Amino acid sequence: MSRIYTPREMLEKLISFNTVSDQSNLGLIAFVEDYLESHGVSSTRVPDDTGQKAALHATIGPERDGGVVLSAHTDVVPVQGQAWSKDPFAAWVDGDRLFGRGSADMKGFAATVLAKVPDFLATELKSPIHIALSYDEEVGCLGAPPLIRDLLSRGSRPDLVVVGEPTNMKVVTGHKGIVVFKTSIQGYPVHSSQLHRGVSAISAAARLISWMDAKTAENKAAADPECPFEPPFTTLHCGQIAGGEAHNITAERCEFLTDIRLLPGDNAENWLNAYRSFIETEVLPGMQAISENCRINIEVIANVPGLTEEDDGLAERTVRRLTGDNARHVVVYATEGGIFQEHGLSTVVCGPGSIDQAHQPDEYIELAELDRCSAFLDRLAGEMT
Repeated sequence: MSRIYTPREMLEKLISFNTVSDQSNLGLIAFVEDYLESHGVSSTRVPDDTGQKAALHATIGPERDGGVVLSAHTDVVPVQGQAWSKDPFAAWVDGDRLFGRGSADMKGFAATVLAKVPDFLATELKSPIHIALSYDEEVGCLGAPPLIRDLLSRGSRPDLVVVGEPTNMKVVTGHKGIVVFKTSIQGYPVHSSQLHRGVSAISAAARLISWMDAKTAENKAAADPECPFEPPFTTLHCGQIAGGEAHNITAERCEFLTDIRLLPGDNAENWLNAYRSFIETEVLPGMQAISENCRINIEVIANVPGLTEEDDGLAERTVRRLTGDNARHVVVYATEGGIFQEHGLSTVVCGPGSIDQAHQPDEYIELAELDRCSAFLDRLAGEMT
């Protein structure tokens, strides 16, 4: 028997599934499958390589070209070390706010979309509405590419995509990209009193991190004052580092994590190649002159393209008309929007809630935001008739 949910009720249900990125999301996916099936909507599961996670897409309306993709990720960030007032996976309401992990980022949008399924079905759609739910967005947008490929392989090509990240229902037309990578350094340990005979992996790391800082400074100096992003340049940042055994031993190993936040159109491979070139020409030769066993390895963990502002893009025109928002908005965080756009789909980011609440303890969404999103989806469905 099919059940009708309000957006609030659906959000409370979705929050109850602990879908932190290091956990399986299959419980939530199974619930969505059953819910859609109860309304006569078939869905397609796109599992990851481990079988412990899956994306899902479903189509309401005619299976033909055109229509819209409503996209959300199912995973959330961890709660460990955060001071939550109550259980983060048991939603609660206080006044006009609904609290719980993922309430803003971004189960609020997913919940509203799913709650509108009966209304979508009651509308005589001439163009399809596609629902797309991914996994592992928070750890590098890993679930979106196979989801998008599978959706497009089914034979219909959507006209536009709305990625429902929290923007307070403002229309975001551009965001930075991100490449995340780990640098692992193998040095040569000796007693620190014989420093000239060893190779410190930490010292090598310091040179590489200093190179990154210098490149960021160069980008800042050359920044276009008309660039709408803040900061208006590509940044290179080391956020985590570990290495060494003792104060009196040259460090045999060191590894650190870097993210590069790229302006749309800036090429991640160009930056990685420049980094590799600096290693091969300036750092590694001196290390291997002391010990041929010295190594520097780079492992790319995530590479998410930016969302480029489109020239008279269909998604922007449509969503601006339906929201009434005609201001220019760009953000510096990454979303799955750039991946949809890479596949040739006109894309904007627009969803309920505030990014200020994302990843925070006692994360919440204003209930009025769910109402605004619901009204937007009603208008969007009307565009498909």
